[in-house]
Amino acid sequence: MSHILFIAGNTRSLIANRGDLITDMKQRGHKVTALVPEYDFLQDIDKLDIPYRKINLSRSSINPIGAWQSRKQLVRIIKEINPDKVFAYTIKPVVLGVPAAEKAGVKSIHAMITGMGYLFTGESVKQKMLRKVACTMYRKALKRCETVFFQNPDDITLFRDLHIIGDEDRVVMTNGSGVNMEQFSRQPLPEKGPLTFLMIARLLQDKGVIEFVEAADKLKSVYGDKVRFQIVGPYDPNLPHAIARDHYESWKQSDSVELMGQAPDVAPFLKECHVYVLPSYREGTPRSVLEAMATGRAIITTDAPGCRETVIDGENGFLVPPGKSQPLAQAMERFLKKPELISKMGEKSHQTAKEKYDVKKVNKVILENMGLEE
Repeated sequence: MSHILFIAGNTRSLIANRGDLITDMKQRGHKVTALVPEYDFLQDIDKLDIPYRKINLSRSSINPIGAWQSRKQLVRIIKEINPDKVFAYTIKPVVLGVPAAEKAGVKSIHAMITGMGYLFTGESVKQKMLRKVACTMYRKALKRCETVFFQNPDDITLFRDLHIIGDEDRVVMTNGSGVNMEQFSRQPLPEKGPLTFLMIARLLQDKGVIEFVEAADKLKSVYGDKVRFQIVGPYDPNLPHAIARDHYESWKQSDSVELMGQAPDVAPFLKECHVYVLPSYREGTPRSVLEAMATGRAIITTDAPGCRETVIDGENGFLVPPGKSQPLAQAMERFLKKPELISKMGEKSHQTAKEKYDVKKVNKVILENMGLEE
């Protein structure tokens, strides 16, 4: 049996996105340990029932001295843990953790690219500069990996075009992180109340929050109490691309959108909605969309990398261009004018989630490619 070390970008993602994979590994007799950043540590990690260590890995700092110190700490800790395999995901754990694992003597190193994030969704001078640095660091790190997992074909193409990976690199695509079909089981549509559109995301510009609110304003002025718009997710003004404070304060007073804040469990909100909306500019594969599909909800999302794979336009929902509120409002209005589409498309979503995105199937691909299937 093997000892696998996860290097995570934050505790919440380790629990939500890798929890089922960790459980599957443990059930097969493997030992699992995790490294999680201290800045956002959550005691909920105890639910995974695995040993873990806190590491000094900031979310957004680009200080080269800090990066060097983090890598040095990682080398020391990885040597102490002495794993057989390392699984790193998100940018900092990959570009710092993979080289550290190699230096610590780990022979089997695997990385997962879960999305391109802030650096690859804008063209500011700062973003261009940081993107160039990130590409160089990615290139050096991924050459050391036995397997590089991607969650959508667009990211693979981008990495090849940027010469981060080459034909010699072992690349495997998974259908996102998968969704637990038992935890997010099919739910009947609400029989009473207004037609509810739900969005689950941090309040960031590149999640399409502004477009969602603008579309809500337009439709609310026409349909009034017949329609409802909810956003579930935290607001952190310190994050790159966080919405402006004045937007946030005005939305809290708005009659168009309900800001529900962060929720430890999004299932009750999915149960009470009719249509799930994510107007994101780019994703790996959006977990919230998969959870909504599993519960049997029609989807509106963008024709953008990571998002477009989840929807067949006109079958389980609609695809809209990113960054534009008018097409988003028009897609929402189609459900208001033809509510019979909601159940029809919701059924197709559920079937797609079961056939393509079931976490058991996704984990099987990961385990097989890490040599852990037995």
